[in-house]
Amino acid sequence: MVSIRLRREGSLNNPYYRIVVTDSRAPRDGKYIEQIGTYDPKKKDKNFALALDRAEYWISKGAKPSETVASFVKKSRKAAGAAK
Repeated sequence: MVSIRLRREGSLNNPYYRIVVTDSRAPRDGKYIEQIGTYDPKKKDKNFALALDRAEYWISKGAKPSETVASFVKKSRKAAGAAK
């Protein structure tokens, strides 16, 4: 099964995450299919960037987002709706 989840990058005490589409059996920091965004927990306010069109494409194909990524998708949809 394909999942959309966070991949940890950065150094000790300075985490930085990439939002990736990957096989659910792959290790957390292992190979991935596509990178669709980033997340920096140290930043305030807008601390993530997500390609909403790619996320929705993968979700339509059956990819299951993690709880954190699902919240990012929800926030991005809300922001896109407000921008229209």
